[in-house]
Amino acid sequence: MIRQILPFRNKLMILSISTIYLWFGMLKFFPGVSPAETLAKETITILTFGLIPTSISIVLLAIWEVSVGILLIIFPRKKLGFHLAMVHLVFTFAPLIILPTASYQHYIFSPTLVGQYILKNIIIFCALLFVYPSISVFGEGNRLLGGTKSAGLPQRSRKAETSPVTYS
Repeated sequence: MIRQILPFRNKLMILSISTIYLWFGMLKFFPGVSPAETLAKETITILTFGLIPTSISIVLLAIWEVSVGILLIIFPRKKLGFHLAMVHLVFTFAPLIILPTASYQHYIFSPTLVGQYILKNIIIFCALLFVYPSISVFGEGNRLLGGTKSAGLPQRSRKAETSPVTYS
């Protein structure tokens, strides 16, 4: 069963990341629904020196996240969605530095639930890096939609598969 899924792993990874962005982004359109709303508002207020009202900043964040999700699904071979996701992810780590009491219990190795919520973004970041080499603005490179090439893995030639093994 794993062998049947492997050719689609990049597509599945992009689909799962897109789902997370769409889902979490949509929640932010509805006040009080997203569990990350307060954290996001506090972080954006600090990063923008309070120049953007929180009611606007949360909507802008929702638009950003939903846009990433849509771009990754509709245009999986284009880099724009990936670049927007990477910028977003870099800023998601900001509370670890600017809001340490929300991120850690007592020590840096003891994150709060909020800190764990932030740290899980490392997985999304790495997943995006995994599929990123297979993306090309001009449609060249590895295929995302079920092609035989896989990002970051060496390719075996057909000749090597059909050649008999000889021992000296």
